[in-house]
Amino acid sequence: MRNGSKTNDTGVAPNWAHIWVGSTARLAAFCLTPEGFISTWNPGGTAIYGYESDEIIGRHYSVFFPDDARERQKLENELSEARENGGFETEGWRKRKDGSVFWASVLTTALVQPDGALFGFAKIVRDESDKRRAHDAVIESERRFRLLVDGVTDYSIFMLSPEGLVTNWNSGARRIKGYSAEQIIGSHFSRFYTPEDAAAGLPQRALETAARVGRFESEGWRLRRDGTKFSAHVIVDAVRDETGKLIGFAKITRDVTEKREADQLLEETRSALFQAQKMEAIGKLTGGVAHDFNNVLQVLRGNLELLRSRFLSDKWSLDRLANAIDAVERGAKLAAQLLAFGRRQALRPVSVNLAAMVRGMDDLLRRALGETIEVETVVSGGLWNAFVDLHQLENVILNLAINARDAMPDGGKLTLELANAMLDDRYVRSLSDVPAGQYVMLGVTDTGAGMPPEVLERAFDPFFTTKPEGEGTGLGLSMAYGFVKQSGGHIRIYSEVGHGTTIRVYLPRSSMGAIDPVVWRNAPISGGTETILVVEDDQKVQATVIETLKDLGYTVLKANNADQALVVLSSGIHVDLVFTDVVMPGSLKSPEMARRAVESQPHLKVLFTSGYTQNAIVHGGRLDSGVELLSKPYSREDLAFKIRQMLGSPGTAIPEPKEADKSTSALRILVVEDDAPTREAVGELLSMLGHYPTGAANADEALEALPLGPFDVLLTDVNLPGMTGTALARLALERDPAIRIVFASGDTVLPEEVGDFPWQALRKPYTLDELDQALRKPDSKRR
Repeated sequence: MRNGSKTNDTGVAPNWAHIWVGSTARLAAFCLTPEGFISTWNPGGTAIYGYESDEIIGRHYSVFFPDDARERQKLENELSEARENGGFETEGWRKRKDGSVFWASVLTTALVQPDGALFGFAKIVRDESDKRRAHDAVIESERRFRLLVDGVTDYSIFMLSPEGLVTNWNSGARRIKGYSAEQIIGSHFSRFYTPEDAAAGLPQRALETAARVGRFESEGWRLRRDGTKFSAHVIVDAVRDETGKLIGFAKITRDVTEKREADQLLEETRSALFQAQKMEAIGKLTGGVAHDFNNVLQVLRGNLELLRSRFLSDKWSLDRLANAIDAVERGAKLAAQLLAFGRRQALRPVSVNLAAMVRGMDDLLRRALGETIEVETVVSGGLWNAFVDLHQLENVILNLAINARDAMPDGGKLTLELANAMLDDRYVRSLSDVPAGQYVMLGVTDTGAGMPPEVLERAFDPFFTTKPEGEGTGLGLSMAYGFVKQSGGHIRIYSEVGHGTTIRVYLPRSSMGAIDPVVWRNAPISGGTETILVVEDDQKVQATVIETLKDLGYTVLKANNADQALVVLSSGIHVDLVFTDVVMPGSLKSPEMARRAVESQPHLKVLFTSGYTQNAIVHGGRLDSGVELLSKPYSREDLAFKIRQMLGSPGTAIPEPKEADKSTSALRILVVEDDAPTREAVGELLSMLGHYPTGAANADEALEALPLGPFDVLLTDVNLPGMTGTALARLALERDPAIRIVFASGDTVLPEEVGDFPWQALRKPYTLDELDQALRKPDSKRR
């Protein structure tokens, strides 16, 4: 044995390296000549490469390299590096006999003789394909994870150091926050917070919570690079190594601005739906009572006007009748406002130039608002026409202006603004009854007190008012709301306490040319001799309208329902106009009766009347084409005008002889008397005589009243406080030389005081006849 080595039976020490190389199948161990030709081969080479020794010995080592120029270069590198450095270790793809490749770990050792001459290379090759596949799988997994994270654009995903510095950045973070990776990596993540939240310590609190419990989750406002804010849902997860040491944080941020807006939109939609359902219910209730209520008002108004036409010379009766008619007017206005709120009006929309309409209302608005309110109108260029009922819109503007006036008790400014507007899909998303499109915007802005949020929320509710009891019905804004909605538009209120209120009305655009509005003139009432068929199931209403039409000179026929009307028409009697209620009992409806009537008598005109149409002649909130309607309750003047308008001729003027006599028998008299009971008594006596007295307690009040005349007679006491009656008379004559002077006094009128103008004397106490005679006598100078 040499060097501790055992010998075999021949006494020669075995070559253990040769034995190991010859017996191992897990490693390919072989030698190359200096030129790279294979000189030895072991079973491991056969197992790995697939070549038997007689197939491979003598072939060049390059047979194991894939057919790729870069791999060929690696072959040269292996041998040259081993030659220069004594050995070289590398990994790479190698090719088997069958053409398949495997990943090889290669160790090349230069074989050098004692004299330093190279006589070959020894190579040991291990098949590391499994290890390579595992490595590639990890690399691929990491690559795919990076692609996944970077490919997510809806979420901002990035890592933070334990101190909160950004260490990486995905494309979602770039899209949401606006920073590129180069701009943000290394910065502290607190820059994404609003200054208020950052000052309050929210960023540090998020990291502390995540480090303590593993996760932090919240929602709040965050900042983009351009300074804009967005609503963010944030998750911060603590990241620890295998020992539990905190190595950073994973942060996921989602922009939930749209979700937040959607939630808000859903809440607004629910609120709007509730409001719409509430208003629809009230609207149905309103419509249900409007017909009967307006019939009652029609009976009252018709009979009151018939009475008024009989008592034109009785001032006392006329005053009471006027008060009663005013009450009917208020009831009719209340009913009309309820119908407007309930979207039950019969609208007749036309193409309107709102700028011309508002300019035409200028004088009316200034009178209604008073001198303390400044009115300004702003009209944008190229204003479109609107499709709307002109008369009803005028009422809405007047109501809004009066509301604005009441909000400015100490004066202020009212601005009317007209402009084109486009309501897009985003704006109308929560407005189920407002389609996107083109509108004309009418804005009414005041500089008044403004509305607090709780008032603003209920502003459109019917009967809701902040005014003292008796000073408002609470129907002005609700009426405007109902009218605008029925017109296919939109209305919105913006208000701030102490800064005023703006109400914006959006009305549908019309592509047609604007019509010229009808000018209503206070012309004398005209009647006629034509024949009118009245179709009305309410007997009291029927009797009243028949009496009114007869008083206007017409021949009147009557029918209690649509069936009776057709019987009358089929009898051959000539009828010029059918005046029919819309809603009546019976199987035959009024519109069908009217259609048949016109078929039988083509010249026939049909005028509908109703307090509530119930969609019989109104569809989609609009009056059917070609239909004429006179809404209840109507006045005698309204009825007379509408009939003459439809029959198309001037008609016959209705004489009012007692009214015509006012110029000779009914006098406007200024009564100047410092004793109040005497002044009231004289006024009553003058009213009984059919005259129109105006009282004044002294000369100053009389001089203030004179410009409000003209007065026919000055009836004055001689002894007045501050100025004598004679001096007052002289001043009155200077202002109006036609005025007659009557001195009513217990003292004698001195001729020298009144010798330069006509006058009469009435000595107190005097009787009614004496008063009447004094007013009838021509003036005379005192002799």
